[in-house]
Amino acid sequence: MSPTPTPPHAARAGVGLVLALVVFLAALLFGAWGVWQAARTGSPPPCDAGRAGQLEQRIATLERSDQVSREANTRLQGLLAEREEQIAGLRADVDFYERLVGATGQRHGLSVHALRMQRQPGGAWHFSAVLTQNVARDSISTGRLSLAIEGSRGGRLETLDWSALRQQPGAAGVDYSFRYFQEARGDVFLPAGFTPSRVIVHLQPRGGAVVEREVTWAEATEPASPVAP
Repeated sequence: MSPTPTPPHAARAGVGLVLALVVFLAALLFGAWGVWQAARTGSPPPCDAGRAGQLEQRIATLERSDQVSREANTRLQGLLAEREEQIAGLRADVDFYERLVGATGQRHGLSVHALRMQRQPGGAWHFSAVLTQNVARDSISTGRLSLAIEGSRGGRLETLDWSALRQQPGAAGVDYSFRYFQEARGDVFLPAGFTPSRVIVHLQPRGGAVVEREVTWAEATEPASPVAP
């Protein structure tokens, strides 16, 4: 008796079942391998890693924005404090000059109220001297200003007169002419190796006695302060 032949559809069904089992086993093995890899490396699944990266990026952006805001606020506070200091100085200057020219102001003759020295390129120093007087209210005070600077060089005391400071023999002083006050300006030059310690301001009015004021170098070079005493 010959064996009963297998119907074609049954054979195809058997082959399909075998293929399905193979695919299922392959998928199962692949999934198990992925779980094993994740457990071995401790890394989160790809989707979790991507989301974590996005969150980290957002956190970094927010932190940077907060830092920029803080820095801008700090700069603004510093700028406001600087402006307030300048305004206070200007108000003090106005009060001083109002007292100087006012009817109730204390009378005094020609004097050097303040001196400032500022370093310039090339060894130069720019000076600014505030000159005042309110005794002769109906006349103009005229004359010339010059400086001398005391210090040391090579371990020896030395005084640089106006000609040496200007690097010009017989140099003329800075002219001034004012009724109540004036700011006289100019530039002087210090030689290499010279350490200044004191500045002497000479005022030579026309038809009057010389007026002098001595200012320490530290005082002359400190940051500007309000004019009013």
